Amino acid sequence: MSVYLLPEEPVFPPACEAESDGLIAIGGDLSVNRLLAAYSNGIFPWFIDDDDIFWFSPDPRMVLFPENFKVSESLRRIIQAKKIEVRFDTAFNQVIEACSKVPRPGQDGTWISPEFITAYKELHIRGYAHSVEAFSNGKLAGGLYGLILGHAFFGESMFFSVSNASKVAMYHLAKWSLASGIRFIDCQVESEHLSKLGASLISRQEYLSLLEDSLRGCQPETKRI
Repeated sequence: MSVYLLPEEPVFPPACEAESDGLIAIGGDLSVNRLLAAYSNGIFPWFIDDDDIFWFSPDPRMVLFPENFKVSESLRRIIQAKKIEVRFDTAFNQVIEACSKVPRPGQDGTWISPEFITAYKELHIRGYAHSVEAFSNGKLAGGLYGLILGHAFFGESMFFSVSNASKVAMYHLAKWSLASGIRFIDCQVESEHLSKLGASLISRQEYLSLLEDSLRGCQPETKRI
């Protein structure tokens, strides 16, 4: 296995050649074309170190199939109470900035750097990146953001300032995905929190096959929620 140094062109090596920790390439930029190429090939940027961007394709990969979303009794009661209002694409900038401030156990700071924020805001303007927002008493209380390409949603990060707000947002994303033909929600790496919501691990090979099927016949087009 090898770690590649990316050229100026927005291209990537095959994801199957990633290192055991998922690292596949270093360098490049966060341009719209490169980011779309990355996600279309099962790769995503994780962090910037000394101005170098690190690109990953982990094995195994955590995904959530919308039909497998688990609604606990406590979450069901919260949803039925309707005290948390969910909106789509009305506060993308606030969501990504809130996600960038979430403390990361074992990490000094966050991987959502100003460069990431600028890049994903541009993806949102272009219609590729989307947010799901949870409001409590009229104030943003939680949410998540990610990309839509073809029939796949690529989740990036989530946050909450009110208990269960991000879970309610995730529930509505899964519900919308089922109705809209989204085949899977990419959760990238293993998370106990997402596992409890129904996400599961699949091999990189399975993921790449699923991704190929989900993108077949689909150009990287914008999609509005």
